[in-house]
Amino acid sequence: MEQNEKKPRRAKAVAPRDDERKSASPAALREGAARTARKPRASRNSNNKAAKAAVAKRATARARGADQLKSRTPKRTGSTDKNPRSTMKIIPLGGLDAIGKNMTVFECDGDMILDDAGLMFPDDDHPGIDLILPDYTYVLENAHRLKGIFITHGHEDHTGSLPYLYKDLDRPVPIYGTKLTLGLIEGKFAEHRIKNAKLVEIKPGDCVKLGCIEAEFFAVNHSIPGSVGIFYQTPAGNVLHTGDFKLDQSPVDGVHTDFAALSRYNEIGVDLMLSDSTNSMNNTFTPSESEVGKALTPIIAQAKGRVIVASFASHIHRLQQICDAAVANGRKVVVTGRSMIQNTEIARRLGYLKINDEDLVDAYDLKGIPPEKIVVMCTGSQGEPLSALSRIAGGSHKTVSIEEGDTVIISATPVPGNEKAVTRIVNMLAKIGADVYDKRRALVHVSGHASAEELKIVLSIVRPVHFMPVHGEATHLRAHAKLAEATGVDPKNVFILENGESLELTARGVKFGETVQSGVVFVDGLSVGDTSQVVLDDRSQLASQGFAAVAAAVSYKSKKICGEVLVEMRGITGGDDPYLVEEAVRCVTGSLKKQLEKGGKDAELKRAACDSLLSVLWERTKQRPMVVTSILDI
Repeated sequence: MEQNEKKPRRAKAVAPRDDERKSASPAALREGAARTARKPRASRNSNNKAAKAAVAKRATARARGADQLKSRTPKRTGSTDKNPRSTMKIIPLGGLDAIGKNMTVFECDGDMILDDAGLMFPDDDHPGIDLILPDYTYVLENAHRLKGIFITHGHEDHTGSLPYLYKDLDRPVPIYGTKLTLGLIEGKFAEHRIKNAKLVEIKPGDCVKLGCIEAEFFAVNHSIPGSVGIFYQTPAGNVLHTGDFKLDQSPVDGVHTDFAALSRYNEIGVDLMLSDSTNSMNNTFTPSESEVGKALTPIIAQAKGRVIVASFASHIHRLQQICDAAVANGRKVVVTGRSMIQNTEIARRLGYLKINDEDLVDAYDLKGIPPEKIVVMCTGSQGEPLSALSRIAGGSHKTVSIEEGDTVIISATPVPGNEKAVTRIVNMLAKIGADVYDKRRALVHVSGHASAEELKIVLSIVRPVHFMPVHGEATHLRAHAKLAEATGVDPKNVFILENGESLELTARGVKFGETVQSGVVFVDGLSVGDTSQVVLDDRSQLASQGFAAVAAAVSYKSKKICGEVLVEMRGITGGDDPYLVEEAVRCVTGSLKKQLEKGGKDAELKRAACDSLLSVLWERTKQRPMVVTSILDI
């Protein structure tokens, strides 16, 4: 129909005008009045009743339609086939107080499963500590009920404590994981000389039934291939653990988070959902990993000298993009750092890292290759003192050096607590004259964890009845809890736990359970678990306040000091000042004499010497060092 063409209008009944009435003949008027008079009153009443009935019918239809619409709205229903006598316990032993050492126990009717076994790296509050493990005493105490260990992916914060746990178990418990995850675990076990491990490969979509617990694995996208989430079905109810994930719609390896599986679990019924909280305070979406490759390629293309890229050794997707960018710019790739070398070998052998042999160069064969033809992949993105990047920056690396004009890319975000160490490395590189890139300057790193909007999408798909945020610090857990409430989870059904606390899932719902032993275990050199918090406090005191030693020979019989009292001080302001040392010796000698005259013995003498020395040092230096006193009875 043309725009200017008028639409036909429906004719309307119009009452006759006064002039028309006047023009009508008297006979016609009389005939019309007669017809009106002859119309029965009952007919008019019946028409009114019919109209009212029609209105009522339409109202009923609208109400029925509203009920049907309401019935089509999805309800938050858990599993229906439950045993009222069964109870499932969910006990997080790690992962709820910091980023790392993820470990969760699932129990049902005497059967126990361990979900992940990670570690955490130390920070400035843990002097001398190499690794931090979750306290898995509860697992060892109930090892006879442990049916298997499920590992969601191969990152250290999910696999790192496995070798230590496996050594402490009295039998080889089967470990379930994807091909790459098991390959990385094999490498760890080889370092620890563990030979009797039972490693069982699984794939997304596989189901494993151990006792009364059935676990179905589904694919998720993360910063390492082979990542999975787990859907647990038990007689007490169903639990969904997402593992670490993000909703990357253009992933490097083409593997997406399985939305169809999540939707199917919603139809089956999810009584409790455990979900990754690491990025819950980021209010947007996490960028795709493929965006990093777009940033790396031009940086490497424009670099004049050698390029050094520091990243997590287990970030296989990132390593693939570094290799691709290097080869695209005609550069050879050098791998250095123990864990980086090990992980790249495993990933290449299993087909997850694709680079030709001719594009790889051994670090000891760098002589003769121009710097502008080299890209070095190394560890040290967290500023670790003994890492490859730290040694390169300090000039102590055996094979790789750095010069003015070289480019360094730190392709990672500092883990909380490592910011100072990373800044120290960056400043060392800047003094040399290196051109340093980090995420503040270019998109050389994106997170592998879902941000708030992605977390809400998953919550909306799964629609769990109860929710428990995991994998994060206290602020992350609470932010994730708010997201769950925003998507419709009843606030009464949201549980925020501490490590060692537990939840109990039954046919009646979810409630808090008993608390079990939890905490941390420090790995200090060859010592595992022998280093206590008291030792760390002593180390911190030594580092911040210094150390002083007092030695004296006394005779309890004669109540006299034999010879001179010796006072040694280290790390104390003015500790090498002879005047301060003389004053300290004089005060300690006087306090020892007083105690000897009172008949004091070894304990009283040590306490008097310590108190008098601390009093002098506090008055003169405002320091309270650690004091060790030695009293010899002659």
